[in-house]
Amino acid sequence: MNAPPRPAPGAVLPVLLSAGLLLTACGTGEDAPREQDGEDRAAAAEAVADDPVVTTYDGGLYVLDGQTLEVVGDIPLEGFNRINPAGDERHVLVSTSEGFQVLDAVGAELTDTLFPADSPGHVVRHAGRTVLFADGSGEITAFDTDALGGGLPETDVRTAEEAHHGVAVELAGGELLLTLGDEEERVGAVVLDAAGEEVARSEECPGVHGESTAEGGAVVIGCEDGVLIYQEGGFTKVDSPDGYGRIGNQAGGEESPIVLGDYKTDPDAELERPERVALIDTRDAGLTLVDLPGSYTFRSLGRGPGGEALVLGTDGGLHVIDPEKGEVVDSIEVTDEWREPLEWQRPRPALFVRGGTAYVSDPATRRVHSLDLESGEVTASVTLEEAPNELSGVAP
Repeated sequence: MNAPPRPAPGAVLPVLLSAGLLLTACGTGEDAPREQDGEDRAAAAEAVADDPVVTTYDGGLYVLDGQTLEVVGDIPLEGFNRINPAGDERHVLVSTSEGFQVLDAVGAELTDTLFPADSPGHVVRHAGRTVLFADGSGEITAFDTDALGGGLPETDVRTAEEAHHGVAVELAGGELLLTLGDEEERVGAVVLDAAGEEVARSEECPGVHGESTAEGGAVVIGCEDGVLIYQEGGFTKVDSPDGYGRIGNQAGGEESPIVLGDYKTDPDAELERPERVALIDTRDAGLTLVDLPGSYTFRSLGRGPGGEALVLGTDGGLHVIDPEKGEVVDSIEVTDEWREPLEWQRPRPALFVRGGTAYVSDPATRRVHSLDLESGEVTASVTLEEAPNELSGVAP
């Protein structure tokens, strides 16, 4: 598969920051070349799935109808592929060896549209913008979420001087928050305004990883000793109660000012199986730990329609946490007990939440279930030919 041509760059504005982070901003004009054929075919494709859900397997992708869980598409795709919602109601982004490729999930078709990227990493959706981070180059690509469907959209591209496993999010006011680091270490985050000028910076976040937004536009960034909260033009550091208290994966949303995070305390563990989660209150920079009946993994976190925190446990239960009370208020049995594999790429049960429905995959039985979060009832199930791995879907 050949990568499509990059959009023609416009004016370039280099900005040298105090810590050596060099960014160049590039905008595409109306006459910029656009990938047409594949995506135009996909945009016109007949809808074959309602509210589609997508899961990866070893050698491809399954596209499922979100209502019935019927398999409407089986797309061969070699390699270890990762999936993320693009942010609209039709598309999912597939991280392949060549970059971020656009899947028309409603049409169950992998399009020709590709955002080239060296080691594609995090995909972040916020305030009507989708932002892609390429770990191998530090390139950050942002575009209007609703512009997908007619080829490559116009993009703003910035490149950090030091490549690292990072993440970036574009805020409602046009500022860009991105992590700081290199191949050896990651230390914090910086916020730039639309012109590339620095607004705020913190290097008090060792091992920075992951992000989530909360009600009111606050952004939470995970650290090995707590989190950073960015809001109202500045960073606030929230320390973990343990010297090493890593919060590397988060789940938040506009329905709650409290962000759910994982919580690990053993820096020397080959694989730590945590049994507590963290709740970060962006209103007062508070951090509360909640005990669970069992362990969980980085694919276990989600949020419900009322802001409830959801954790898929290795005991087979989907645990519902009231974030204001900081306690488990319900547990829904979904799968048998399971154990996290040592290699993070190996399949394990995964959780994807959209509106009032939670989708849960179970590789041991090759099944995917949908649950109504209000009633706690399983509304549909499907048995697949191959064991599901990652689980995602289109945005609500």
